[in-house]
Amino acid sequence: MLDDPVLQRIVPLLAEVPGVAAIALGGSRARGTATEASDYDIGLYYSTDCPLNTDRLSQAARKLVDKPEAAEVTPVGGWGPWIVGGGWLTIAGHKVDLLYRNIESVADVIAKSRAGDISMHYQPGHPHGFCSAIWMGEVALCRPLSDPDGRLATLKTAAVAYPAALRDALIRKFDWEIRFAIENGEIAAARGEQTHIAGCAYRALACTAQVLFALNERYLINEKGALQEATLFPLTIPDLAKRAEDVWRLIGNSELGAALSALRTIERQVKQITTTSPDRG
Repeated sequence: MLDDPVLQRIVPLLAEVPGVAAIALGGSRARGTATEASDYDIGLYYSTDCPLNTDRLSQAARKLVDKPEAAEVTPVGGWGPWIVGGGWLTIAGHKVDLLYRNIESVADVIAKSRAGDISMHYQPGHPHGFCSAIWMGEVALCRPLSDPDGRLATLKTAAVAYPAALRDALIRKFDWEIRFAIENGEIAAARGEQTHIAGCAYRALACTAQVLFALNERYLINEKGALQEATLFPLTIPDLAKRAEDVWRLIGNSELGAALSALRTIERQVKQITTTSPDRG
């Protein structure tokens, strides 16, 4: 992993920042699906007993970025309790996103997720909301870059196998919400409330992605591109991405009833998969 010249430059400096317990590469670069234009998603794990020194992190960032005057990192909590904080940097012409994670909090979420205990939270930048199990998925899919005490490796051992209890909890929660979102859209259709119906359609499609990821025991860590990824799963709905595009076209043309009918068809097919898939019968 450290044969990447950008990571060779980043990791040693970040590892020296007080409070950085572990560093992980996430996103498409960790999964091996990145292109040259892909961002670098860097997770910075810190402990409650040794808080992250964001002043020192800011100093390190200024040494790394293309324009030192543009280097900004947030305090811990600056982006809310679930995104936590970080920085959007440009290093050697590449976008590099830093994200903070408290290692004890992540361990707690992993334990709860393994037991089927999940929660959803309002979070700017996440129209679908932030599912607590994202933290578990991040650990499962990441590539550790620096982990001197093995704490990230310990978390990864607990996260890498997808738990049946998590699968079942996600299906129970989001399968129901697909129908509920469509029903709310149908109530608004009589009044022609296009914006509200569009919001309901987004919820229905986002929940569809959640169910399909869970059925296939895949971690959903980013709602962007989730439907397109779900089309490649063994358990999926034919032409799902194209059919989602049709929903948006119909809403844009004010064909609200037809859009909701298309969503109803998708919902019925999701239900058919959930009732006939292995371990769900």
